[in-house]
Amino acid sequence: MSTVYDCSEPSNRAAGLAAAAGAVRSGRLVVLPTDTVYGIGCDAFDAEAVRSLLEAKGRGPDMPVPVLVGSWTTIDGLVLSVPRQARALIEAFWPGGLSIVLPHAPSLAWDLGQTRGTVMLRMPLHPVALELLRDVGPMAVSSANKTGYAPAASAQEARDQLGDSVPVYLDGGLSGENIASTIVDLTGPDALILREGAVSREEVNEVLGIEVEVAR
Repeated sequence: MSTVYDCSEPSNRAAGLAAAAGAVRSGRLVVLPTDTVYGIGCDAFDAEAVRSLLEAKGRGPDMPVPVLVGSWTTIDGLVLSVPRQARALIEAFWPGGLSIVLPHAPSLAWDLGQTRGTVMLRMPLHPVALELLRDVGPMAVSSANKTGYAPAASAQEARDQLGDSVPVYLDGGLSGENIASTIVDLTGPDALILREGAVSREEVNEVLGIEVEVAR
């Protein structure tokens, strides 16, 4: 059985955030609004919960789950190092629609799928998401849809696809833009845009002061 909490009403928002935090801490799934599309998430350090997330989406470990954070500083404990280019992008676009791929810290006990030693990180620009993340810490979050179907732009669209596999739905209204984040890979010798989305290539180029290639 799943419950939808209307986060536009203060008492429902407080109850929903408490229920979501309890679900995350107990290894269950939640659907949350973000500034791009709705996400399905869980504790990033709970491998069983991440497997449940992938199962709910009908997706395998060959497509690793990104991680959302609630502050700039959280990233320092999650990655091997934060290069100058990453700092520049974080300062320019976080919170917002830019995801960054970096080598993760080898000491971390997590299993996000077949990551090849990397992690994709983003800080969303949505008050409900940020409040939850600042309460529970980093979350593994993927778009709230079944694989092969359109990402959900509302809690109801997410529930129509995911049903009772998710016990808590946080309804933050329609997502700002039904467009995925831009992904910049900083694991190689040169920055590479893996996907152009909410942040344009031109904006990335301006911040980094170079012409960044887009993966073909």
